[in-house]
Amino acid sequence: MITAIVLIHAAADTIPETAQAIADIEGVSEVYSCAGDVDLIAIIRVSAHEELADLIPGRIGRVPGVLDTDTHIAFRSYSSADTETAFAIGVDGD
Repeated sequence: MITAIVLIHAAADTIPETAQAIADIEGVSEVYSCAGDVDLIAIIRVSAHEELADLIPGRIGRVPGVLDTDTHIAFRSYSSADTETAFAIGVDGD
């Protein structure tokens, strides 16, 4: 699985609609509106790098309200939540 983090600048008056339209695209697992240098952050999860070329400039970049994107490819996850979940597989919570 390939994970990409896409930083998105969006037209201020369209942020909610733009975020929802992006969230509805297959391959987009999460979209966050945020304060700071960017308006939206999208988490992308696909099985092949080639899918990113179609998904990011071909679909996300064409959503009304998207002004610019900046994509970062993740190499490795260091999430403690992921590690805890992996070790909890098959263990009852009782």
